[in-house]
Order: sequence, then structure tokens, then C-alpha cells
Amino acid sequence: MHEKHDQHKAHGMEHNHQGEKGKEHAHDSHGGAHGSGHAHHIKEFRTRFFFSLILTIPILALSSTLQSWLGFSLKIPFQEGIIILLSSAVYFYGGYPFLKGAYAEIGRKTPGMMTLIATAITVAYFYSVLSLIFLHGREFFWELATLIDVMLLGHWIEAKSVMGASRALEELVKIMPTMAHLVKNGEITDVAVSELKPGDVVLVRPGEKIPSDGVVIEGETHVNESLLTGESAPVRKAPGDRVIGGAVNGSGILKVRIEKVGKKTYLAQVLQIVKRAQESRSRTQDLANRAAALLFYVALGAGILTFAIWTGLKTPDFALERAVSVLVIACPHALGLAIPLVVAISTAITARRGILVRDRRAFEAVRNVDAVVFDKTGTLTEGKFGVSETLFKGSEEELLTLAYSLEQNSEHIIAKSISEYAREKGIKPKNVRNFRAIPGKGVYGEVDGRKVYLGGANLLREMGINPDKEFSEFEKSGKTLVYIIVDGALSGAIALADKIRETSRRAVSKLKQMGIRVFMLTGDSEEVARWVSEELGIEDYFAGVLPHEKAEKIEQLKARGYRVAMVGDGINDAPALVVADVGIAIGAGTDVAIESADLILVKNDPEAIPRLIEISRKTYSKMVQNLWWAAGYNIITIPLAAGVLYWAGILINPAFGAVLMSLSTVIVAVNSQTLRKYHPA
Repeated sequence: MHEKHDQHKAHGMEHNHQGEKGKEHAHDSHGGAHGSGHAHHIKEFRTRFFFSLILTIPILALSSTLQSWLGFSLKIPFQEGIIILLSSAVYFYGGYPFLKGAYAEIGRKTPGMMTLIATAITVAYFYSVLSLIFLHGREFFWELATLIDVMLLGHWIEAKSVMGASRALEELVKIMPTMAHLVKNGEITDVAVSELKPGDVVLVRPGEKIPSDGVVIEGETHVNESLLTGESAPVRKAPGDRVIGGAVNGSGILKVRIEKVGKKTYLAQVLQIVKRAQESRSRTQDLANRAAALLFYVALGAGILTFAIWTGLKTPDFALERAVSVLVIACPHALGLAIPLVVAISTAITARRGILVRDRRAFEAVRNVDAVVFDKTGTLTEGKFGVSETLFKGSEEELLTLAYSLEQNSEHIIAKSISEYAREKGIKPKNVRNFRAIPGKGVYGEVDGRKVYLGGANLLREMGINPDKEFSEFEKSGKTLVYIIVDGALSGAIALADKIRETSRRAVSKLKQMGIRVFMLTGDSEEVARWVSEELGIEDYFAGVLPHEKAEKIEQLKARGYRVAMVGDGINDAPALVVADVGIAIGAGTDVAIESADLILVKNDPEAIPRLIEISRKTYSKMVQNLWWAAGYNIITIPLAAGVLYWAGILINPAFGAVLMSLSTVIVAVNSQTLRKYHPA
């Protein structure tokens, strides 16, 4: 039915070492730092740019070529020496980042963009010096200066763009409060948040930010966690609920016992994961780097060939100008920006939506999955028992009152579920006489003089009651049934089941619309699995699967040719998460350090899965578009720079080549920024 697909990772170990891999390859074709590293060099590029720009003005004014173009003449004493001096300052100071980057690239045997730029400016500089001193021929000082200016400006813009994308996440750090109200021995003292320790109790007043991760021990309120988890609606918090540092308290007053501080807090872990993701390698980045390396050899070959051909046809000056133009236009400046900028922006977007990317390769791979396997309990369902439906012979209110009266004081999960259901219906319990528990079968009591039994199938068998056809059909639902026997007659049944999340239905529907096959894994019985799958519209499920068997089921699906994303809670699903092509831990809450998952969803919302796939597809689309914009223009401009249309009067000189190259960079930067406006449905 499905062809065998290439797998995105050979085994689970690839994930565990991804962070280390990212660090090993934290350099891109810039020869310097990857994305965020460039951000630290904004000041350097700005300083070198303005220095070079100021010196470029007199170089342009003293250029004989420009003077002849613009029809003016300017001669000063020691003109040639001054031009060489000014151009040398631009070459060595302004061109230093490119020369240094080229040295690093050649040392790693990975020539790329920096090597291309360094080659172009070095050829132009030394030829111009030799030409001016010895040959008195044409020099390229003004082209050299403007090329370096444009390159520095491009790197400055790039560094600002990447830093701007990364800063969106760093803004999260700023939302953390600096002071906290420490409650100790009945007194409230203001202390620095950095001084808090696990176990400290803090007071959080209305409108204040929660100072660190902890548990509410007193008070009720609604908390705004939108900046942290992507949850737009305020979340109700009561004693026993966990709260995240940085979340904004609503109108209530809380006392919170601090559980995590410093690097162990949710926010610190999120920032660490995001940082690692921005450093980690991406398959598309590898493609871009291979393209840059290939472009270097192509450009170098084309430059040498161009020089050789035009030397035979025209003057060496003309041949050199063509060769330098080829090298300048081939500089894959935009190629170096194409992927890092999208990575920085997409990582910020996903983090703000409560999606944490631990492995960039997995984030890219998720766009290609054609099967999503959900764990049932706690993922598709809430992991909480609740009344799903009822079947009564007679008054629902009357029979619910009898059931509630018997169960109201019990701590058993089934009793609590029935009591909660009755309370929601507005039922009031009555007094019970002669109450007794029947071990393993149910309970008995007398309410308003009526003898009432509550229990399961074992109780019916003991009492010799055979359910009629209506109740027999009810039993086939695969749910847990509690029967109500009043005065010896079977009067009703209450079905209890793990509650299905409302978002699960929408998630399954959206995935199917996207052409993705949905599977369910559960340790529950066949009947329960069938009921949940029918409720959600899932055609395929695996029932009665033990935790250690889940990975085997994933392997089976992969053997059938599926590219599989496994969605689970990251605890007993860990082996399956590792084996899957993409492992997604859902509902991690404040525990984001799940080593077995590639992607982590903070909220327990299955609807985030189709959203994640949409974002992955959109991000990859932007990367591909950028690669085409970055490298595609070379296909047209390199032949033009080489002079293939010289006969038609069309030539591209080095300065115009630099402008074209920079235009490509601007297009890539703007195209990447449009990703910010994308909002998944």
C-alpha cells in the first residue's frame, strides 16, 4: 500500500547526540559563528563598515575611471600613493573578517563564501597595486572598496536580522521578575529572585509575575501563561496546581512554594533547548553548505577560464576585470543567510506556541510523516475517569440521587466520578442507613426505605440478575459499568471511561485531511480501544500493548513503509519515541527535559500536532525559496559576468556584481521575515 520510504534517522542514538553534533558544527559557511554567533559581531561589522565607507569616498573621487564617467578631473599631489594607502586600509581593516574567515575555511578544508570574497578582493587589490606601480594600467581600487563596503553592510544586516530573530526568545528572560515577596515566620520580606531556594514560600499579589516555578499552597486565581506556553486563555490555579515562573497572576492572591530555581526552571530549560536547536545542524543547512563549497570550485574554475579566454581575445586588464566580476557575483552571501535566519525565526515562532524543538532535523522531518501514532491515555484522553453515558429505567434524577447518596463519602475513583457527575447535574444526596461495602463487588445502603445496591458485573452474578438485551448492548461499549439495583430489580447503569479530549477529535480530523494516517496505541482492552477509536474516527489501533511492546509496533509500521511520528507522554512511551522517525512528547508541562523526544509540546493538546506539521512544512518551504533566491541568480549572472553577452554590449562589472549579490541577500532576508506573519490554522 505504501512504498518504502527513506528513514530520516538510522536509530535513536542520533537524537541523543544531536546537541553535541550541533556544537561540533557550530560554524557555517561564514567561516565565523553560526546564526547567533553573528549577532555578537554586529558592532564589529558596523565599525568596519563606517570606517571603510569614509575611506571609500576619497578613493571614488580620485578614481580616474569615475572621473571620466562623470566628466570631472581631480588631481592632488602623491595621488597614486594616497589611493594605495587608503585602499590598503580598506583591504586590510575592512576586509579582515573575510580574510580571517577564508583562512578558517581553508584550514577546515571547506572553502565557501568567505574564501570566495577573500579571493575576489585579494586578486583585485594586489593586481591594482602592481598595475599602478609597475604597469600604470587600469586599477580596481574603487571596485575593491565598494565591494568590501557592500559585503560589510550585508554581514551587518544579516547579523542584525539573526539577532532580531533570536532576541524574540531572549525577551522571555526579561519577563522574569527581579524581586519576590518571601513569606517567613509570618513576615513578608522582599528578596531578590536569585536568592530564592526550593521550599521557600512566596506571596504573589494580583497583577504580579510569579517569581519562579512552584506549587500553589494557598489562594485561587487565573494565571496568564501565554508568553510561556502559547495558551491564550488565562488558566485557573488552586492549591496543588503548579505554576511557571514569569506567568502573570490575575486578580487573586497566591502563596506559592518554590520548587525550581535558576537553570532548573521551565523558562531556563526552554531557552537552553531553543539555543541548542538554533545551533544544531539542519539537513537543509548541510545542503546550503555543500552548495557554497561547490559554488567556490565552480566560481574559481569559471574565473580562471574567463581570464584565460579573454586574455587571448582582449587585454589582460579586461580579462582580469571579467574574472574578478565572476568571483564577486559568485559570492554566496545570501546562501549563508538563507537557512540560519529561517532557523532563528522558526525556532522563536514554535517556542512561543509551546512547541520546543530539540532536534532541527526532526523538525524538518516531521513535514514528511505520513503516519502519526498517538498513545491513548493522557494524550488522546485526559487520563481521568469520568461518566461518559447512562442508561436508566425510570427517573434519571431519582436513580442518580440514590447512586450519589451511596458514593458521596467514598475515595474510590469510580465513586468520586459518579459523585462529581451528580453534582454537575445539580443532584443533592440523601441520608443512607445500614451502609456496607461488599469487597470486590460494590456497596449497599438504604435510602428512604429502599434497598439499593451499586456494583459491577460480579455483583449482578452474585445476586442472580441477568441483564436484559438493552443492558447487554450497553456492556459491549468496552467501558466500566456500575449497575444500580433497587429493591432487587436492575434499574440502571452508569458507564465510566477515560474522558476523550475535545481537541483530539479535531486533531484526528485535521491530520486525515492532510493525508496522514492516524494510529492509536493503548494498553487497554480491545473493547476500550475500539470505543475510543470509533469516537475519534481512527481506523487503526493497537490494543493491549505493554509499554515495552510499543517500540515494536512502531518498527512494524516503519517496516510497512510509513514515516512515523510517535506522540506520547515521554514516560512509558520513551522507547517508542526514540524508535519513531520523529518522537513528540506531548503535555510535558514544566518538565521539558525529556531526553527521548525530538520535539516537545508544552500543552497537552493533540491539535498542536497538525499545527506543528504545518509550521514545519511552511518553514521548509521558506528555506527552499531562500536557497533558490540565494543560489539561483548565480545561474544567470555568472555567465553575464564572464562576458558571454559581450557581443550584445552586456557586461557586469565587479561593483554592479556586488550590488546584485546584495540585492539577493536583501530578498532572502525579507522573505525569511514573512515567516513571522504566518499563523497556522
